[in-house]
Amino acid sequence: MTHRPTRPPNLVIFNPDQWRGDVLGHAGNPAAVTPTLDRLAAEDAVSFTGAFAQNPVCTPSRCSFMTGWYPHVRGHRTMHHMLQPDEPNLLRSLRDAGYFVWWGGKNDLVPAQNGFDDYCDVKHAVPPDTLPMFGPRRDPASTPDLYGFHVGRLDVPDGHSYPDSDWAHVQAAIDLITSWDRDQPFCVYLPLTYPHPPYAVEDPWFSMIDRAAMPDRRPEPEWAGKPSILSGIRDRQRLEAWSDDQWTELRATYYGMCARVDHQLGLVLDALRRAGSYDDTAVFVFPDHGDFTGDYGLVEKTQNTFEDCLTRVPLVIKPPRSTPVRPGIADALVELVDVPATIEDLVGLTPEHTHFGRSLVPLLTGAADDHRDAVFSEGGRLAGEEQAMELQSTPPGGRPEDSRYWPRLELQRGPGPEHTKAVMCRTRDHKYVRRLYEKDELYDLRADPGELVNRIDDPGLAQVRAELGDRLLTWFHETCDVVPHRADRR
Repeated sequence: MTHRPTRPPNLVIFNPDQWRGDVLGHAGNPAAVTPTLDRLAAEDAVSFTGAFAQNPVCTPSRCSFMTGWYPHVRGHRTMHHMLQPDEPNLLRSLRDAGYFVWWGGKNDLVPAQNGFDDYCDVKHAVPPDTLPMFGPRRDPASTPDLYGFHVGRLDVPDGHSYPDSDWAHVQAAIDLITSWDRDQPFCVYLPLTYPHPPYAVEDPWFSMIDRAAMPDRRPEPEWAGKPSILSGIRDRQRLEAWSDDQWTELRATYYGMCARVDHQLGLVLDALRRAGSYDDTAVFVFPDHGDFTGDYGLVEKTQNTFEDCLTRVPLVIKPPRSTPVRPGIADALVELVDVPATIEDLVGLTPEHTHFGRSLVPLLTGAADDHRDAVFSEGGRLAGEEQAMELQSTPPGGRPEDSRYWPRLELQRGPGPEHTKAVMCRTRDHKYVRRLYEKDELYDLRADPGELVNRIDDPGLAQVRAELGDRLLTWFHETCDVVPHRADRR
């Protein structure tokens, strides 16, 4: 446990959407423009470059890191099954503990029909003149390469920035921080939309990415050994004729989106400094999952495959001044379920439910270097599990193929094995994926970091396969259920 002052620290949970773990300057990517995160990791924070999400899409991942539960504990495997009122929620726990909780950004966490009053004191609403995310709406029928999600440079109405909802939420958070005069700790929760596709960003961020410095894309794999949903999406996105220049522009736009989010984080940190709150605030920066961004010839994401570009994510934590920190990069394997445990440790909050996160404070202080021997992620659905087909993603009366997500959604809803439940067990050296309705996967990450060749049938890795299968079984055994802390009268 960390030493804490009488008043708990403020919290900023800065939570962009769909940021890959390799798009960080301080992690060695020469094309990434992330000066705020680079400075933070150099001076005041720890950047966990071995952090992994527990599900590769939005809602299940958020339900996981807001509870400390893996998705299987209560069946959070779809975009439309949110945390229910009887389930734990970190925001509500903080509010009950005396925090003023301010929420500015997307939901993808609690049932919208129930409202937000149980989870926050303020749910920020954007002004009516806020522009739509990613630019003007486009007619799907006249949009070339609709399923490629590429928009490119956004026109800037005022010559400075594109006033979308992310900018509105960030500015409102800054206003709250700089005007805060209560003797009450605040929690600013900023679940932003960027860098989620469509890939679109305004200048200066669009133009500041050095196209020549972009790392190589992961090439197409041996499709016969990969999950069928990947080749199915490839066939439906129909991007195989794209030139290298087209892919570079798409990827540079995504990098520009990340650069914009990094700049917005810098504005929030500057507000903390101006308000005199920086030292007394714990800052957590992490997304819900990653993005293909051209790897394997694909864009966007899937809900049941676990390539590192989808599951490895940035996680940067600055503790308050009351907790000593050894700033820099930590390569320990950690999970996003460790976020609530770390927050609870820093603020002195005892959870009222069993969860599976482990505090990262020992790694922040330098008291420990290792954390987990393996990390886990899971997704997919059972055959016939209609409630998990995400049928709600198509508006009533709309044509399914008019959605940019149609290549994935059609496969998720189909009768084939593409939708299969699957689960990943990843160590430093190997990744094993158990797939219910099709061939399992096994990758030697030292020899094949791009996960291009499935070695599941390689007799030379039979012992590894057995060990990871046993490790997966142990994990399920340890985490398959939770017993409530409050007993009932008999």
